[in-house]
Amino acid sequence: MLSKIRLELARTPEFPEGNRNIGYEFIAPLDRLDHIDVAEFHHLKGRCQVRRFRPDEEDDIGHLVRKPGGSWSFHYDIQSDQEDDESGYRFGNHSFRLGEYVSVSEDGELKPFVVARVENLAVHL
Repeated sequence: MLSKIRLELARTPEFPEGNRNIGYEFIAPLDRLDHIDVAEFHHLKGRCQVRRFRPDEEDDIGHLVRKPGGSWSFHYDIQSDQEDDESGYRFGNHSFRLGEYVSVSEDGELKPFVVARVENLAVHL
C-alpha cells in the first residue's frame, strides 16, 4: 500500500524547536510494520516521488531510489553540481509512524527529522 510520508526537521542546535518548513514529502509502499516494502517498491517505484521543501527555495522534485547494497536515497530529477542524492540513514530498518525519528544525510551531515504525517494513498491509486 502506498503512503505519503512527511518528514519535518527535528530539534537541532540551529533550530531548537525544529522547523516544520524544512523537510521532505515522499511516497513509498509500507508493509504492516510501517517499513518500506522492498518487494512492492520494485513494482511501484515510478510512483515513489519525493519533494524536498525549504523556506525561500523552490521545491526539489525527484524519486525515492534503492541503491546497491540496500540503502535508500532521494534522487532529484534536476541535479546541479552542488546537489547530490540525499541518503536516508537506515531507512530500511525504520518504521515510518507518526512521531518516529529518522535521519537524512545532507551534504555529508546527518540531520534529524520527525515523521509528521503518514497518509494512506490506497484510495488514490
